[in-house]
Amino acid sequence: MDHSGHGMDGMQMDLPPFTLGRGLAFGGDPVFLIGCLLALGLYGWAVVRLRRRGDAWPLGRVVAWVLGVATVALAMCTRLNDYGMVMFSVHMVQHMIVSMLSPILLLLGAPVTLALRALPTAGRGRKGPRELLVALLHSRYMRVITHPAFTIPLFIASLYALYFSPLFDFLMESRAGHIGMMVHFLAVGLVFFWPIMGVDPGPHRPGYVMRMLELFAGMPFHAFFGIALMMASEPMVDTFLHPPASLGIEALADQQAAGGIAWAFSEIPSVVVLIALVFQWYKSEERQSQRADRAADRNGDKDLADYNAYLASLNARGR
Repeated sequence: MDHSGHGMDGMQMDLPPFTLGRGLAFGGDPVFLIGCLLALGLYGWAVVRLRRRGDAWPLGRVVAWVLGVATVALAMCTRLNDYGMVMFSVHMVQHMIVSMLSPILLLLGAPVTLALRALPTAGRGRKGPRELLVALLHSRYMRVITHPAFTIPLFIASLYALYFSPLFDFLMESRAGHIGMMVHFLAVGLVFFWPIMGVDPGPHRPGYVMRMLELFAGMPFHAFFGIALMMASEPMVDTFLHPPASLGIEALADQQAAGGIAWAFSEIPSVVVLIALVFQWYKSEERQSQRADRAADRNGDKDLADYNAYLASLNARGR
């Protein structure tokens, strides 16, 4: 089945050979462009609202959010989107960024915490956006979709069940299908990484060791997926079986490059998330230590005084 002409506007037929400069040229999907601009605008509005009433918001979270949105824009609002329709390797770069790099950065921006602090509370007995957000966070639906028993299989199925079934070819026949797939990848990345290293409150917040185990439960499957593509002796996805002649590429070599990208990328989030987790763990221990110190100060070292009194009573009895 020849898919070389797919893509709604036919422009993929005449794409020149891929270079980084051509791939990063502006042009891409308006859905993601509007989404990125909205994400920046709403976040900026919320930060300004906090600052105006005298509340601080960490600069590091702003930087993480902006970088997260920028990585989505890089993958989806450039000509990578055109090349990704006909080149497996470029499509895989888009997939890896949107599902494994962007979600981590966006979650470090703590958007839910920011929304809860910035949105006004509705009057008594009424429900506004803030109340609806709180209700959603406490809902059974949210408990299910952020539970490891759901997120880890979903993370794995988004690779194997999608790429190795006719569903992928069906979605890639249209721009809308391609965009829907990328939205799905972003959503899966967010729900997978949120319980592990998200700053925001959520239904599941296991201890730090459990979070590391959850991370490592999903990552090897990503590496195996990449290895499967690299080791295959024939093209495995019909969509990329007949790349346009103007690109000057061969389908199997391009698939092997895609596998290498998937395999290499599985290491990047592991390292970033581990660093974030260790830092969060350290800060958590530091806060607990400070709380203990403050409690001791308030008590006037009451525990030590009680212990000294106990020793004094034993001494008196010994006489």
